[in-house]
Amino acid sequence: MADTTVARPIDPEVIAQVAQVATAAKAASRKLAQLTRSAKDELLVAIADALVAAIPQIVAANAEDLARGRDKGLAPGLLDRLMLDEGRIAAIADAVRDVAGLPDPVGEVVRGSTLANGLQIRQVRVPMGVLGMIYEARPNVTVDAAALALKSGNAVVLRGGSAAGSSNRAIVDAMGAVLTAQGLDPAAVSLLDQGGHDDARALMTARGLVDLVIPRGGADLIATVVRESTVPVIETGTGVNHVYVDVGADLDEALAIVLNSKTHRTSVCNAAETMLVHAAVAAAFLPKVLAALGSAGVTVHSGPEVAPYAEAAGAAHAMAGEGDFDKEWYSLDLGVRIVPDLDAAMEHIARHGTMHTEVIVTRDRAAARRFQAEVDAAVVVVNASSRFTDGGEFGFGAEIGISTQKLHARGPMALPELTTTKWLVEGDGQVRV
Repeated sequence: MADTTVARPIDPEVIAQVAQVATAAKAASRKLAQLTRSAKDELLVAIADALVAAIPQIVAANAEDLARGRDKGLAPGLLDRLMLDEGRIAAIADAVRDVAGLPDPVGEVVRGSTLANGLQIRQVRVPMGVLGMIYEARPNVTVDAAALALKSGNAVVLRGGSAAGSSNRAIVDAMGAVLTAQGLDPAAVSLLDQGGHDDARALMTARGLVDLVIPRGGADLIATVVRESTVPVIETGTGVNHVYVDVGADLDEALAIVLNSKTHRTSVCNAAETMLVHAAVAAAFLPKVLAALGSAGVTVHSGPEVAPYAEAAGAAHAMAGEGDFDKEWYSLDLGVRIVPDLDAAMEHIARHGTMHTEVIVTRDRAAARRFQAEVDAAVVVVNASSRFTDGGEFGFGAEIGISTQKLHARGPMALPELTTTKWLVEGDGQVRV
């Protein structure tokens, strides 16, 4: 049944405030679009240096957010996403320097030709203009989004979750000081943090002032933005990701891949949420992998066919309830199923996956090629961890999100995905007859 819920009207004062911020960002974007690559790179290096210099202030602000989060009962995985320390801030600053070192997509000629009548036509990359970012308790996204926006010549209006409000403000203040020092309008990186949920709703309906909205967070946030936005949206979907251990798998290799995919970092969208095991290798593989998962603190959610293996391995076990195979856990929980063959594995993925990242472990090249060809996901991995679905790991520098849609951008999004194109036509007096 279609959603017939009528949204509450947005506070007119918030609409006016957001329009004012977006208008200033629009003006700032016009100057950013004209910056040379060297000017943008110098700006980003200065921002990276400023973030390192502001570590004490950012850590103190983050401590306020963490304290509020604990008081409100924020889940451990979400607290981990929220937490910033000296090492994480230094890593975020390094990611900004990495973006500075990337090729500038602006001005790149996508295609072009000289027509028979002598007209020269070129399709070139140009900035989008003003980006709107709506995201949850991920202060690193504040920096990633700003760095990628500035490098691609865009202004950005940030609407981070209230759980990270103090951290985001400290970060944006540090970046704004650099923009001002370099003669640029600090409105190029703006933060909405006054109007509550209406901030986000006003941003996603600021058509004509904001050129693109990118939501990054949980399923409810993304669905709300896709449903309510009148500004074009790139959907960054949730990650109900699978690791399928095929009959042709190297089981030692599979063990390492499953553990890394699930336990390396549980609170991120490229972590594995379900393991599928071919029935022919279940007896050999499950005792080892479940013992290792149990030692890592993972709770296994499965049907009765897996339960005896989990009990024998000493792994925490719960019977899978309705919807458990559709969950993005954000925790040390893993759905496990035994499947009769590759077709059953792909059928499960089609039913429960979110088209983010899907992994097959196999030495059977035919099975690997079938999996790559038939599984519908932004990233399909053979014999490696799901954790590699990441802009940094792909060599893009920081990423602004991982798109699970099929138009314009899919998979990790970096600089080229934050540009559009225009056609440049040059003639010598030609007229159409």
